[in-house]
Amino acid sequence: MKEIPHTRLLLVDDEKGFVDVLTNRLGRRGIDAVKAYSGTEALRVLRETRFDVMVLDLKMEDMDGIEVLKIVRKMAPDLPVIILTGHGSRTAAEDGITLGAFDYLTKPCELKELMEKISLARQAKNKQNGETKK
Repeated sequence: MKEIPHTRLLLVDDEKGFVDVLTNRLGRRGIDAVKAYSGTEALRVLRETRFDVMVLDLKMEDMDGIEVLKIVRKMAPDLPVIILTGHGSRTAAEDGITLGAFDYLTKPCELKELMEKISLARQAKNKQNGETKK
């Protein structure tokens, strides 16, 4: 698996066990993942901290991912957002792409596939900001 340069990631999902496990797995691969267990918490954290990439679940209790994405586009327009969606929600994920999400993955997804999307999102952000590869 290709090494991703130091990446600060905001992981947003209301499935606490999933978030905790994924955060640990990403951390072992050099990604500094910050957890948010709701859309509201994600927006609060985003106000306080800069991130390189966001991974956002579509279906959450307090706010759905599309609502969160719309607000993120205003707060941090250059932040790449990768949407996670359950089976059968592909249309909603495609709506997210229309609203400016970088890409989407269907849950459950392979860690390798998620790492590749994070790497691509990070590269796209660097290119957009005129940064060179480190």
